[in-house]
Amino acid sequence: VRPYVKYAAQDRELRVIIEGVIAKQAEFVCLDPYANAFNERADGSGHKDETENNDHVWERKYEVDSLCAPLYLGHAYWKATGVTGIFTPVYKEMIVRILETFITEQDHSRSKYFFTRHDCVKTDTLPAGGKGRPVNVTGMTWSGFRPSDDACTYGYLIPSNMFAVVALGYLEEIAREVLKLPEMAREAAVLKEEIYEGIEKYGITRREGFGEVYAYEADGFGEFNLMDDANVPSLLSMDYIGYKGRSREVAENTRKLILSETNPFYYKGEKAAGIGSPHTPAGYIWHIALCMQGLTAQTAEEKRRMIMLAVSTDGSKKLMHEGFCADDDTQYTREWFAWANAMFSELVMDYCGYKIEKETHVSCGMTE
Repeated sequence: VRPYVKYAAQDRELRVIIEGVIAKQAEFVCLDPYANAFNERADGSGHKDETENNDHVWERKYEVDSLCAPLYLGHAYWKATGVTGIFTPVYKEMIVRILETFITEQDHSRSKYFFTRHDCVKTDTLPAGGKGRPVNVTGMTWSGFRPSDDACTYGYLIPSNMFAVVALGYLEEIAREVLKLPEMAREAAVLKEEIYEGIEKYGITRREGFGEVYAYEADGFGEFNLMDDANVPSLLSMDYIGYKGRSREVAENTRKLILSETNPFYYKGEKAAGIGSPHTPAGYIWHIALCMQGLTAQTAEEKRRMIMLAVSTDGSKKLMHEGFCADDDTQYTREWFAWANAMFSELVMDYCGYKIEKETHVSCGMTE
């Protein structure tokens, strides 16, 4: 719903819809901050995995980004409309649960969370009895799964920690300016700084030919996963989500790496070149990634090129898909994918000068 936020102040029906989304997100996080999908009713439907499920939960794959998105949306809506009524007691309780969860998962050995699924591909379950591979304590917060719902190889998912740094900046501002809870604001500021320091210390490695780059995942012991995935947050989306590291050079080196075949999920074919995902077949490029490449491009020419590339690879369906074959765009997954269509709409808006404004939070609580 992000592209709609800009227009909510002038449209009552949009406000009703977006406020409903914000309320529902807060309700879900309070039901279980570790879950990634919920039932319409508390009827026990969903996956029968080994984890601490309740009847509200469809699936309990813990993803850090699931807790960041409600903070992004709530903050953006407040800034666009001036409406503070969205920050209800339930929203406040959601903030408490998010802080508790992120802090607990800074030392995953203290966490009660586990997740095991049987008779499935290995990306649908966590190893080591459902706890995931061991990680060092780094300041970052642990994630079991990626935004794609695939299991993390190493528990510190760098793009999601970047997402958390900015989201915690938004939380800090909401707590201070709207909720008038200075202690909550201080807790968010401290946590934000700890995660930021962890990213900059443990999330950077060196790759020959590129120099220092951000890894996609790390374990804090010196192991890194150098790749990028089309789902957002991603390394490609660093500027989009508002994260600024200490070195712009590291960010630029990272972009060069992930937009090259050094990234194992960057594909080139007769129809297109771009980033795909281990979530879809090899050789399939995602429209989300093409749109993100355009949204984070430095020139209007590059933005236009990505718009035209997306349009020319829609398989003649006039819609953005999930992934499409780099050699034949009539082969694709998900004919209609709301996320990809929203990203394409935002890219076109961006190219035409209708910017979706956002504040960028960096280290030490500073705001640009």
